[in-house]
Amino acid sequence: MATASWNGAVIAQSEETIIVEGNHYFPPESVDPALLKASRQHTRCPWKGTADYYDVVVDGSVNKGAAWFYPSPKPAASDIKNYVAFWRGVNVKS
Repeated sequence: MATASWNGAVIAQSEETIIVEGNHYFPPESVDPALLKASRQHTRCPWKGTADYYDVVVDGSVNKGAAWFYPSPKPAASDIKNYVAFWRGVNVKS
């Protein structure tokens, strides 16, 4: 079971993550949407496509751009469409 947590809150938990480049991508239904706030941040990966970001918000503390996902990935990354990954201090354990 993989778990993503930050600031004492569990953001996501799943037995069905997909690991890509060392990052656990969590199925969208395993992520607590109450802890995510849409961000205007975007990045582009040559083989995955354009990533959209979320800020993680727990008890008023904001971790800007700490979660990302690919809403329209390139074909090579189609398995992770809308799956959410974390960084910037979010603790992911498996």
